[in-house]
Amino acid sequence: MPDIDLNALSHTVLWATFALTFVFGAILQRTHFCTMGAVSDVVNIGDWNRLRMWALAIGVAMIGTGCLSWLGLIDTSKTIYTASKLLWLSSLVGGLLFGFGMVLGSGCGSKTLVRIGGGNLKSVVVFVFLGLAAYMTLKGVFGVVRVATVDSVAIALPTSQDLPSVLSHAFSTDVRMLRLVLALVMGGALSLWALLARDFRTGDNLLGGIGVGLVIVGMWYVSGHLGYVPEDPNTLQEAFVATNSGRMEALSFVAPVSYTLEWLMFFSDTSKVLTVGIVSVLGVIAGSAVVALATRTFRWEGFASAEDTGNHIIGGILMGIGGVTALGCTIGQGLSGVSTLAIGSFIALAGIVIGAVLAFRYQMWRMERLV
Repeated sequence: MPDIDLNALSHTVLWATFALTFVFGAILQRTHFCTMGAVSDVVNIGDWNRLRMWALAIGVAMIGTGCLSWLGLIDTSKTIYTASKLLWLSSLVGGLLFGFGMVLGSGCGSKTLVRIGGGNLKSVVVFVFLGLAAYMTLKGVFGVVRVATVDSVAIALPTSQDLPSVLSHAFSTDVRMLRLVLALVMGGALSLWALLARDFRTGDNLLGGIGVGLVIVGMWYVSGHLGYVPEDPNTLQEAFVATNSGRMEALSFVAPVSYTLEWLMFFSDTSKVLTVGIVSVLGVIAGSAVVALATRTFRWEGFASAEDTGNHIIGGILMGIGGVTALGCTIGQGLSGVSTLAIGSFIALAGIVIGAVLAFRYQMWRMERLV
């Protein structure tokens, strides 16, 4: 086996991650791609275009990830989303908390980063509280509660929890072929639903849907293929370089926010190194900022009232707790996880949408009481 320069490989993976997430941030800023906005448009004004953009992104991500897996370039069983232990209650409860929190915080984790790039100081506050709450749920007091409660309710599956593996085990079919077929059918159906609407087919909508989906696919390739080492010379075990989880990663914006805060606070500690998650946070902010400045939409924005401040703080905390509990956010579970066809990801995504709808109903109730 040829010698592997892990340091050089890590730099390559991190620069590729920065490039992809810079594009991701730029696309989100340019197209207003936003999960909370998509749900809000449907609930409040009956406009489905941003939801179609989101569906197109999921469809493209599913198809692309399925093709990478079919070609043998990545192994989707080596992600945090496809473990054989199905934490269904954690996915549901975490999703509900995250969905409710993202409405109070004016956007999910990725939208928070995009808004920071556009000059929104409220999102800086959300960023800090989201990161702190996420870290407390990973390793602190909230983590103890999480492990003792929702994480204790699980289903042990005989295979990975992705649909192809479960169905293949049940019906004794070829999992590789089934993974490709399901990705093409499910991803194709979502993409077709989005594209059939004539008023949806605008440049920005297509850029948002197709572009975001392709970035997810690109991240799986970078982390799962480019950064894959069959045998780490230090441990003699397979490794995915520059990832926090030790497994291949695409995009997610909850735990990586806490890792970014940790890296900034302990910068002089040589054990705190840049990872795919940290670089992705920086890349999205940078990409958003460049587009905001170039289009002259960069605006400083602060809180309007004490209630506005409180809502954003609570929203950030709920997203931090919920995102870690559910193993991801609207991007982490809603795009990266769902692209692997993991059952837990579909449960988490449903929880996020339901939580967001409940939060919108709560806001409407609050407004009616003030009238």
